[in-house]
Amino acid sequence: MSETSSKKMPKAQRREQLLDVAFTVVREEGTDALTLGHLAERAGVSKPISYEHFQSRSGLLMAMYERIDTRQVAMLREALQKTKRKLEDVAKVMSAAYMSCYRTSGPEQHAITAALKGDEQMEAFYQGVLDRYVALYAETLEPFCDLPKETLRQRCVGIIGAAEAISREMMRGTGSESAAAATLASLIVAWLSSRK
Repeated sequence: MSETSSKKMPKAQRREQLLDVAFTVVREEGTDALTLGHLAERAGVSKPISYEHFQSRSGLLMAMYERIDTRQVAMLREALQKTKRKLEDVAKVMSAAYMSCYRTSGPEQHAITAALKGDEQMEAFYQGVLDRYVALYAETLEPFCDLPKETLRQRCVGIIGAAEAISREMMRGTGSESAAAATLASLIVAWLSSRK
């Protein structure tokens, strides 16, 4: 164990340190290598410390995704506060924030998303995150369309699904971040402008 890692630090700070190390493990070794024991070893702490913070591998993966999600929502809300209140502008800002978050999170975000589909608890957590995104998108886009609420909600489900697929392509290097954001923005405008 390294001397700095094993020193007593406040619980919240230790949790953040462990999450930082977990992201490094996923980036360097993939999600299959991410166990609480391996995390403890890489972080230079005892195994019980990683269990105290996350209880299980599922708990760790959910905490990692929660960190990404919190950052993504904060980026989106901040960007929306600075934009003109017009559908095209809002769609551009939403799309740019989405792609920027994926780019800055790197391929780890998609790997963590895939790993969250491993058991019932993680599936329920991931579905809850998606439901919150759908609600946020619907709330943000509602002033710019006259669609019935349920139709708008369904279209937001589609927008988020498209955003996931487009961001995967971007991360594979098949297009630039700006092209990915422009594609998503055009879909948002088209889907909200159409009554059918």
